[in-house]
Amino acid sequence: MIVMVLRFDAPLVSFGAPAIDHHGFVQQFPALSMLTGLFANALGWRHQDFDRLDALQDRILFAARVDRRGHALRDYQTVDLGMPWMRAEQAGWTTRGEIATRGGGPENATGTHQRFRHYRADSVHTVAVSVAGDEPPSSHDLAIALAEPQRPLFIGRKPCLPAAPILLATVEAPSLVSALATIPRSRRADSGDLPACWWDGDDPTGSVGQSWVVPVSDERDWTSRVHVGRRLMREGHVCPPEHGHA
Repeated sequence: MIVMVLRFDAPLVSFGAPAIDHHGFVQQFPALSMLTGLFANALGWRHQDFDRLDALQDRILFAARVDRRGHALRDYQTVDLGMPWMRAEQAGWTTRGEIATRGGGPENATGTHQRFRHYRADSVHTVAVSVAGDEPPSSHDLAIALAEPQRPLFIGRKPCLPAAPILLATVEAPSLVSALATIPRSRRADSGDLPACWWDGDDPTGSVGQSWVVPVSDERDWTSRVHVGRRLMREGHVCPPEHGHA
């Protein structure tokens, strides 16, 4: 199996969980939809590329571990939707030279909008990723895109800019979780066993020890922009070697 090893090392990361009211919660491990969006952004795809996004999401397999837990951070955000620069005809944001109007709600909305966005601060995560099938984009295509992205990359939400290149290495491994167990931990990693997750069936021999099944809803309906579905992951621990030169 050809495995891309990603390292998410940033002042802030946000692995989005289903939002509840005005709270945007995060989870311990990245979501399948977040990885799909990361690759799509590196490839230069757009939100409107629904079919390509769905097809890529269906092919991604991954395992992830928490090298450094960091700590929780909650950001309070507020905006007055009635201000002139929030109106479509006076929008001041641009994307590739085109006016980007506000989305996500009625254009005539007014009043103060409040929300809380949750993050992990000073954490480090390692992710092993592979793609099923022979159709493009291949693992090689995605590795090239991460090394030379079409747009700036972020780890979850746009404020979460990486502090180092995301692509750590490309390796061959019998499984994704075995790659996590052998890739050296970050220089800033916690000691001892590290929390990890992998897709159910990736470790049929139980080589990484005790684990348990966890149902997740981390797929995205790219047309309606909501999380959907339910699939099974496993959680447990791995104990990778010390950082060395990683």
